[in-house]
Amino acid sequence: MGALVGLGVGVGLMLIWSAFFLPRTPPAESRTPGRATQLLARAGLGQVSVTGFVILCAVCGLVAGFVLQVVSGTPPVAVAFGLMGAWLPVAVVSGRARRRQRELAEVWPEAVDNLTSAVRAGMSLPDALAALGTRGPEPLREAFDRFALDYQVSGRFGESLDRLKDRLADPVGDRVIEGLRIAREVGGGELGRLLRNLSAYLRDDARIRSELEARQAWTVNGARLAVASPWLVLLFMSFQSDVIRRYASPAGVIVLAVGALACVVAYRLMMRIGRLPTERRILS
Repeated sequence: MGALVGLGVGVGLMLIWSAFFLPRTPPAESRTPGRATQLLARAGLGQVSVTGFVILCAVCGLVAGFVLQVVSGTPPVAVAFGLMGAWLPVAVVSGRARRRQRELAEVWPEAVDNLTSAVRAGMSLPDALAALGTRGPEPLREAFDRFALDYQVSGRFGESLDRLKDRLADPVGDRVIEGLRIAREVGGGELGRLLRNLSAYLRDDARIRSELEARQAWTVNGARLAVASPWLVLLFMSFQSDVIRRYASPAGVIVLAVGALACVVAYRLMMRIGRLPTERRILS
């Protein structure tokens, strides 16, 4: 009996000591993901690690630089194209993220309509969301199928919604999910009206944005063509060794540096002038 009391007192003292003296680590939810992590998540590549992505960029840059060094024999030109090669994976993933965001914006109204029909048929909100894994739009099925598995395993609706938001990484999805969360917490009486209004709003927003993007396309394509043209000319010149070796001189390096800086500044300026307002994940 005395040993048991002593053990209890010792455990109590240890818990008191740990509460006051052990360092406290912030919860994982308070840590803001980096820009690379957010970019991969928006592109639907959340399973790819940032380290692997950085290694891919480095390998692409080294391969491009090595090939241009072999072809041209001019280190400044090889370095310039090596930097472009290192940026290529970032550009590809960014384009994939933009296309995915447009694709999800187009299918969210259909998904909300399916939720409305399921709720009218008497299904509960978690079951209606889980049903989107089989009957919803194709781009959303995988995410909602994993939501159904999460909710089946944990039974915690709020935590399953949080994980669904992280997998989607979509501003429109954030609004839809938070609206469903509020409707469930407040009560289901207004859920049908909320879903109908949300579907109409999402359709109008997608239609207007698609029209603006169609009118903006010429600006974006013009900016890309203007930036790519001088570097394509330089690439073709790399096969003429007597011409391209002039860029190995200090004057040639200055020309390359000034040209690269001018291209970057002009491209960013044109994209900023012609860009549309982008939604941010304010509820993530």
